[in-house]
Amino acid sequence: MNTGTALVRLARTTATAAALTLLTAATTTASHADPATHDPAPENTVFVDAASLSPDELRSFGQLIPYAEYARSHGSKSVAPRTAAGRAPGDEVDLREECAKQAARAKTATGWIKSRFESCQKRPFDLVLRDVKGTTTLGRLQFDQWVLGFAYDGSRRVDYVASIENIWVNPIPTEDAKKWRLGQHFRHSINASESDADPKVTAPQTEARDELLGAWDSRPQWTLTYTSPDKGALFKDGNQQRVSSTVAMDLSVSSPSAAPYTDGGSVYTSSVRYDYAGPVAGKHKGTVFTKARVELVMSEKDPAVNESALHIYDALNRPERTFPSWVGKSVPGAKEPLHRVVDEKTVDDNREKSISECKKVWGNYTGTGLECDEYPFASTKEGSTKGDNRFSVRLITGTDNRKGGERLNAMYTLNRVLNNDPFYVKITK
Repeated sequence: MNTGTALVRLARTTATAAALTLLTAATTTASHADPATHDPAPENTVFVDAASLSPDELRSFGQLIPYAEYARSHGSKSVAPRTAAGRAPGDEVDLREECAKQAARAKTATGWIKSRFESCQKRPFDLVLRDVKGTTTLGRLQFDQWVLGFAYDGSRRVDYVASIENIWVNPIPTEDAKKWRLGQHFRHSINASESDADPKVTAPQTEARDELLGAWDSRPQWTLTYTSPDKGALFKDGNQQRVSSTVAMDLSVSSPSAAPYTDGGSVYTSSVRYDYAGPVAGKHKGTVFTKARVELVMSEKDPAVNESALHIYDALNRPERTFPSWVGKSVPGAKEPLHRVVDEKTVDDNREKSISECKKVWGNYTGTGLECDEYPFASTKEGSTKGDNRFSVRLITGTDNRKGGERLNAMYTLNRVLNNDPFYVKITK
């Protein structure tokens, strides 16, 4: 992944020097205007979600037009060439295309989380400017908000490519949409209870951008990079330098005559973990989006692991066919997550108990080429020593059993699954 190179090439914009609250941003924005040129007085109007209006009220608007077209027809001598969103090379283009196909999930506050290393939000906004008493409508504004998130296997860093795109407007003749502003205001926090000692995150110099619609229309994208200080390899001393962090973004929308937009808080949120866990994680350090669903997927049609896959399928869907057998038995992994265990003694204890259970059922199988397959896996908190008997053992071909273990370890490594991290298991037929 060469996302860093692509990000450097993105247009950076002028923005406010520090993250602002929505109220501060809107108040500061209003102060830039000449009050003598605006009627009604400041804060007599407000932007509201178009969904809060009746269909009859919305029908009263004429057709919206692209902002650039509006600006040209209202006195702008020239409009800066637009930076075509999605033309950055590499991963950003691919992620945008996939994100657009996941519209329902992409428009939520957390967006569509493709994996532990890629996430995105494409959230459409449809707002109406009206007076505070709700009797007069002054204009309508539509736009798409995008946030592409990139975490890294190998670096204590996370990048966000944010943008405002596809801006359409329709103000009444006495309202000037060229004076409307949009703002994206990022902020971050640390969950100390889920972090190792002395957790820190270094924010980008600029976490907020609040500009006129014309600036967004000509330069839609900007980037933010968050990092966590790297103290070197301390994992041998038990310090994995885990930092649990949340990045959130507030949206501000304003005109010189409008009160602060009140529905823009936390329109985007992203949960990130930084670590330097060492070889247990594969690459010694990295970041992940912790809300991603991690799955081990195996197929019954795969000849290398078809016996392992069938065993897991039976345990999840037909537990009555598995040993130990008891009425009402259920086995976690499909709806209930499993959790990784890295402590070698716990893994060995799970494996020893499972082998003992196999011998109870099948006797001495030495020399048969068969091995005792266990599910949930010995490397999980839900293994056979947990004490609830919600596990299964079965004799399968040794090569199949070992290949299944390789697939599990590869999943751990590819997803930076650390101790106690949750994951699920999916068997395809």
